[in-house]
Amino acid sequence: MKEKIIAQLNDAAQLESLYRSNKQAFRTAFFEIYAEISDRPLAEFWHQRLLVKTSPAVVGKRSDLLFLLITALVTAFLVKLPALFGIDEEQYYPRNISFILFTSLLVYFAKIQQLALKSCLIIAGILIAGAIFINWLPSSESSSTFILSCIHLPLFFWAVLGFVHTGAGPLSAWQKRPDFLRYNGDLIVMTSLLTSGVMILSGITLGLFGLIGLKIEDFYLQWILVIELSACPLLATYILDSNPNLVNRVSPIIARIFSPVVLVTLVGYLIGIAWASKDPFNDREFLLLFNVLLIGVLAIVFFSLVELPRSSAGRGALLITLLLSVVTIVVNSIALLAILYRISSWGFTPNRLAVLGANVLFFVHLVLIAWQLIRQYRQKEVVFAAIEKTIAVFLPLYAAWALFVAVVVPLIFRFS
Repeated sequence: MKEKIIAQLNDAAQLESLYRSNKQAFRTAFFEIYAEISDRPLAEFWHQRLLVKTSPAVVGKRSDLLFLLITALVTAFLVKLPALFGIDEEQYYPRNISFILFTSLLVYFAKIQQLALKSCLIIAGILIAGAIFINWLPSSESSSTFILSCIHLPLFFWAVLGFVHTGAGPLSAWQKRPDFLRYNGDLIVMTSLLTSGVMILSGITLGLFGLIGLKIEDFYLQWILVIELSACPLLATYILDSNPNLVNRVSPIIARIFSPVVLVTLVGYLIGIAWASKDPFNDREFLLLFNVLLIGVLAIVFFSLVELPRSSAGRGALLITLLLSVVTIVVNSIALLAILYRISSWGFTPNRLAVLGANVLFFVHLVLIAWQLIRQYRQKEVVFAAIEKTIAVFLPLYAAWALFVAVVVPLIFRFS
């Protein structure tokens, strides 16, 4: 995007077309290169437009809203499938959460990105194959591989969503992946707002009907509220796509606030572990919680780093993120040593293999990120694209491991 902006700096019409093709990517790239093009007349115009001017909220065309409604109804159908056809909910929801979460978003971005028919068919084939496999997979109360598949399959389809979001380009093309990570941060913010609004509206609705003596709680909670909540991610995505200025300043602020808070909390937690003499090497439940903490902190590290360009962050924010990465490496090292100890003592199990692979990926990735942050911190001018590349090029490896755990590990361990 940066090269395209520089190439079209003397053509106002082409710049406008480029902006409309991907508003968020244009905005991010423009602010990164503004210092070197600030003497150009059109650059100053776009700087003022992107920095100060705010477009009114866009509702959308009737055809877009109709498409949104149909796509939301697909999600609602998937959510209420057990109630419509008498399917066991305990069997249905753990197996099919991937398709409930991502089917409508995949359809939405396939349309937005105008994917070729061949690409759409491949994505549809992956969805169908995933649905067939997870619903065929044998399960029991003691089946670790079934639980691992139910956990890792959504992670794989999250990666498929990223593939579609970035235009289904070759895996070597990493440049659009930071935009996908930023979209996830914005989506969390907007979905949280919509969910809060839905809950407030639901409380008012139930209260009003209760005042006139009509008890609609069971019907409303089982049908209306569930469908409304299931549509929130899709509606949030549409709002973000139509109005990119709504939260693009909120997410960077949240990232800058959370980074130091998480850093202090994480350091305090490590001190607390030592003080309480907690032993992740022999305490299985504690090690599990330790890895959940690691995944959450890693997500915050990614979120903070991709938001640095949008927040016009200085060296202070870069240093905080570097320290957070280093502390996360310490946490990761403890988890990795603990799982290696348990494997050497008691051998491989499906859970230990899954955790080992994930921890190795986390460790290598965090070391690369920390090294890149050190390099950028020592330079006079921070190259955010180098940091983004370090994050983005590793994402397909996470997707491959999630697919391996979801599909291959159950076969290796014979569904145990």
